[in-house]
Amino acid sequence: MCILTYTDNTKLMKTTPFIPGETYVPVSGKVFDHHEIDNATKVAQDGWWTEGEFTKEFESKFKKFLGVRYVSLVNSGSSANLVALYSLSSPVFGQKALKKGDEFITAAVGFPTTVNPGIQFGLTPVFIDVNLKTLNMDVDKIEKAITPKTKLIMMAHTLGIPFDLEKVQHLAKKHNLWLIEDSCDALGSTYNGQMVGTFGDISTYSFYPAHIITMGEGGAIITNNPLINKSIRSFRDWGRDCWCAPGKDNTCGKRFKWKLGELPEGYDHKYIYSHIGFNVKLTDFQAAIGVAQLDKLPGFIVARKKNYKTLHAFLSKYPDYFQLIELSGKEDPCWFGCPIIVKKDAPFSRNDLTEYLEDHKIGTRNVFAGNLLRHPAYTSLKQKRIVGTLDNADIIMNQAFWMGVYPGIQEEQMRYVLDILTLFLSKYDH
Repeated sequence: MCILTYTDNTKLMKTTPFIPGETYVPVSGKVFDHHEIDNATKVAQDGWWTEGEFTKEFESKFKKFLGVRYVSLVNSGSSANLVALYSLSSPVFGQKALKKGDEFITAAVGFPTTVNPGIQFGLTPVFIDVNLKTLNMDVDKIEKAITPKTKLIMMAHTLGIPFDLEKVQHLAKKHNLWLIEDSCDALGSTYNGQMVGTFGDISTYSFYPAHIITMGEGGAIITNNPLINKSIRSFRDWGRDCWCAPGKDNTCGKRFKWKLGELPEGYDHKYIYSHIGFNVKLTDFQAAIGVAQLDKLPGFIVARKKNYKTLHAFLSKYPDYFQLIELSGKEDPCWFGCPIIVKKDAPFSRNDLTEYLEDHKIGTRNVFAGNLLRHPAYTSLKQKRIVGTLDNADIIMNQAFWMGVYPGIQEEQMRYVLDILTLFLSKYDH
């Protein structure tokens, strides 16, 4: 557990000693102080443990931070993706509603829960290779992948790096496709000065401890469309037609005056179901922690960018060994991690380096699943299409990894990381 004291918007002071070579430097972790604990304690004492006042406060502040109209909290980022996709299957969207057998376009590299909801619903995934400069989908291949069955583009901003939102948004509008931005890694990233997550029809966020802010578990779904928001709320809350908040009754003012489906007129609206939904709400304990985390978010963003800049500057000295991210100038990532591709002709492999770092108590991670199509779950998937080759996805699978930049990595930890990298690379520096 990583406990830190928050001091201002740009500075975080560690309260436990760091011992080089003994204390593990993780790639990610939760950064918190007494404010999160105080808020959670207040929820326990108040006795209102499902969605409550802290949920309302978080949603209000999150809306303001992102500049959006609607926020719905859920119990995880994976649930956020699930509900986001299913919400677009509502009959209220007419011919545009997702139906089993439709296709959705996604990236071959990423985390499974960006892809799984579509498969679970009954859509056919259409996989496209990625660009090695950004680790995001090669958007120039999207138009070739579109068929009359295509209804949706759903992909993530890999490691907080915004994908080409101009091109993707243009294609979505041109072909009348839904766009879901998986922004779970990208809270605080911007594209052309606009918050990532505010370009698509829906965007999702995760508040797992590894992410930009945390609730322990938790997630959010955002949209600016009131009809989509109503569908999101319904699928999130058992599929019900009613939109009353927990503990509230008769928000619509006509609780016993509805006539829906084949139910008798006046059937209690709280128990009328318009969709086959889920129950993936979160608790007010989670929201209470999230409220305290939101106050720290500006400082977290600054710290992540600073740590990335330090690592990137060091690694840039070794262009013969490493391929790093190349930005166009439109992207300003809030870095989830620092991605590195070890070049094929380098005198060492990705695994040589990551094992060395791990042996010296420095955490590393592969770029999530690498090429998803190489995993048992997806090799046996009968309904899928692949556009072109997945050569770059294989390169990421075999040669890429990322290092931590989260706010818990302070200057002394970063100095140690650079010292160990220097030791490793000195063996090959002639």
